[in-house]
This record gives sequence, C-alpha cells and structure tokens, in this order.
Amino acid sequence: MRDPAFWWRQPGLAGALLSPLGAIYGAVAGARMARPGRNAGVPVICIGNLTLGGAGKTPAAILVAQILAGAGRKPFVLSRGYGGALAGPVRVDPATHGAADVGDEPLLLAQSAPVIVARDRAAGANAARAAGAGSIVMDDGFQSPNLHKDLSILVADGPRGVGNGAVFPAGPLRAPLEAQLDRAQALLVMGEHLHVRPVLAHAIARKLAVLHGRLEPDAEALAMLQRKPVLAFAGIGDPDKFFSTLAVAGIDVRVRLPFPDHHRFSGSEAAGIVARARRDGLVVVTTEKDMARLAGDNDAADLKAAARTLPVRLVVAEDAEFRKLVLGAAGAA
Repeated sequence: MRDPAFWWRQPGLAGALLSPLGAIYGAVAGARMARPGRNAGVPVICIGNLTLGGAGKTPAAILVAQILAGAGRKPFVLSRGYGGALAGPVRVDPATHGAADVGDEPLLLAQSAPVIVARDRAAGANAARAAGAGSIVMDDGFQSPNLHKDLSILVADGPRGVGNGAVFPAGPLRAPLEAQLDRAQALLVMGEHLHVRPVLAHAIARKLAVLHGRLEPDAEALAMLQRKPVLAFAGIGDPDKFFSTLAVAGIDVRVRLPFPDHHRFSGSEAAGIVARARRDGLVVVTTEKDMARLAGDNDAADLKAAARTLPVRLVVAEDAEFRKLVLGAAGAA
C-alpha cells in the first residue's frame, strides 16, 4: 500500500473528511502511549518513527546496535517482524528464515546483531534476555506501551517532514505530534530539514537532543555502479529517497521502478524487471532491505541473482553526543 498523496500536501478535502477519525485514532494512541511499560530487566533503547512510512529508522537501529556492541553491552534487536508469518518470540536465523517468515527488516538487522521477532514485545524482551542480551534495541514500537524505554529516539524525514500534520488516517502521523515528542529524549532528523521546522520548534521547546543524520553510500559499491547505466527498483517506505541517493552519488539511473513498502514481488514482476534490464543493457540495483526480502523467494530468484545493492550507513553529525546518549541509557557511559 502506498501513502495517500494528500498526506504530504496542505490539508484538503480528503484530510478534512477524515479528521474526525484521525482525532479518535490520535486520542486512543496518545492514551496507550501514556501507560507505563513493563521493565525488561535490561536497558531498552527504542528507535521510532513519528510518521507511517520510511524515515531511516532501520539504519539508526543498526548504528545503535553497533555502538552498544562496541561497548560490550551485548545488544539484541527486538522487532515485530512486519510482513512475516511467525508471531514469535523467535530468534532470526537468516540461513533458515525468509522474509515470509520474519519480515524483511529483521533479516537486514540480523547482519549486525542478534534479532528477536515477537508480536508481543514483552515476551520478545524476555526471550532476548534469556538468550543473553545485555541491552535491547527496539526497531519501532515507540507508540507501544508494552515495554519501558530507557531512551527513545524519534526519526524524522527532513525532506518530507510530517506532511499535513494530521494523525492517521487523515495524515501520516502515528499519534499526535506533541504526545510523541513528550515521550522522546532525542529527535534524529534525516537529510535536509526544510520540512521539519515545526517539529524542531516543538523538540527544542521540550529540550530534546536534536541530531542530524545522513545516509552515506558504501564507496566500493558506489564505484562499481558508477560505471554503467542502471535500472533501480525499491519497495520501501519512500522509494524516491533511494533514487535520489543514487542520483546524488552520480549514478546514471535510466529507469526508476517504485513499489509499496514491504512489497513481495510476483514471478511476473521479477521476470519483467530482469528482462527490461537485459534488453536495455542496464545494471539492476536495489536497496539492502529489498535484497533481504528477495532472499529465499523462489519466484524472485532470478531477480535476486541479477540485482546489486548500494549499502548505506548512517552518519550522525553530532557523533559524540549521539554515542553519549546511547551509552548513557545503557549504563555504559
């Protein structure tokens, strides 16, 4: 499912018609967030999104897990496993699990740290602690009251901001903006912050740590992709962000194929992408998240074999402050 276009414009008729539902949804979400969460027994650091759709949450979770691992805090990532059939708690094993089992993001996260998938986050935290976790990184779940969070970092997409500023379904916000910021300790703005000025004002008023991040492409992969024209496809929250990253990096993108977030490619779709690339002499490139979703999918085996990825890592401008926040919450400062 793609985000409705009116979410990212000034309020119009569609938003106005849905605003009563947004008010009800927002009231319920705000009330849930106010409930005290269960103590996990180990420090919990939550990476959340203000809005539905992609903002850079997964790279942030990976960086936090790497910081904690470097400090000897034995991080486990806790994920709901969106798109996967297993309710969990289950420890992700990329050798046996596919995206149909545990979702695509957990497979990507498992490349950096042990991952527990669980619909019941409290049960997932128990499983992580039983498996030896010294700390837990929650990939999403900020709006969930199940667990107490020692540090909550909200990620905001600078170029898109919070759209029309309304709560789902009238807009992209997961809960009222003020209610979310009241329960966070840091705001991580990804990219240029032209469209998050209202969010910044609220964050500064609440004395949240305001951080600025960017996604930096892998130099070796970038050099290889710069040699030929490419066909780029992406089934993530904001495919245009991926296409823009390629273009800014100097890659000759001839074809851009956007798909909905967590999209599972049919056999005909996969074959069509490969055939088009071969016909036009293009290199197929996609995101690491899409590649993780293709793994183990027999219908898309040829597409996976043909595609290359452009790995990216999160770079935070305020690196020292970011590390201090994370390690302080984990008791390792």
